[in-house]
Amino acid sequence: MQKFNFSLVTLFLFFFNLIFSQISPERVLYKSTDQADLNLFIYKPVYFDKSQTYSCIVFFHGGGWNSGDYKQFERQSIYFASRGIVAFSVEYRIRNKHGTSPIEAMEDAKSAIRFIRSNAKLFSINPNRIAAAGGSAGGHLAAVAGNIDLFDNPNEDLTVSSKPDLLILYNPVLHYGRKWGWIDNPSNASPYENLKKGAPPTIILTGTQDKIVPIKLIENYKKRMEAVGSRCDVIFYEGAEHAFFNKGDDFVDTVLQTDIFLKSNWYLSGPPTIK
Repeated sequence: MQKFNFSLVTLFLFFFNLIFSQISPERVLYKSTDQADLNLFIYKPVYFDKSQTYSCIVFFHGGGWNSGDYKQFERQSIYFASRGIVAFSVEYRIRNKHGTSPIEAMEDAKSAIRFIRSNAKLFSINPNRIAAAGGSAGGHLAAVAGNIDLFDNPNEDLTVSSKPDLLILYNPVLHYGRKWGWIDNPSNASPYENLKKGAPPTIILTGTQDKIVPIKLIENYKKRMEAVGSRCDVIFYEGAEHAFFNKGDDFVDTVLQTDIFLKSNWYLSGPPTIK
């Protein structure tokens, strides 16, 4: 099994290095704040045709709302661009760099999705096929955008929805606890406590040894999703800890499972190019 997994990783890295040289991000300003200008990093298919309309996936990095950057999901962005999706990796305000809190991060996540949807024609994307993805705190931001009607910037055009149409969550923080502070009523920032009819179809990929996101929470989240009539796929990775999804063969498999989920929701076609 170890030899087989090593072969998978080797094949993927060969493929990744090949397409890496063909796909590099474009940087686009989506928001100016008192702390900083914030950018989207856009990865387009190699044979991008602006006359066509593409699905898109928007990635939010993890880091506990304190650290991290868009490059955490650079490899995933390049892979899915190679599969024919426009991929965005989002820069948002974080505490260590901007002196801000999760409140600003949640606002920025919603601003990014609203900006992308507002400029769907410019980016040649379908405004009704926006998948949001993220790991850990980034998964929290994606899930907040998908399920909570708070934290929007009131100065933006709120007639444009900041809600993604699909969610892909890697060991996501789904229950915002008092231990993180900043928010007077933590339940307002907890996707787990705000699920309702119309929740976007979701896949959650997480480890069985994750000490930050308990298995029971994920299982109960799935039950709550199904109770409101929404699809929620869950894949547990035996023995994996938090932030496992960018490591070795787990990276390869999470990319594959994300590909399968996107295809099952008609965001892309054809067989995965990683197996």
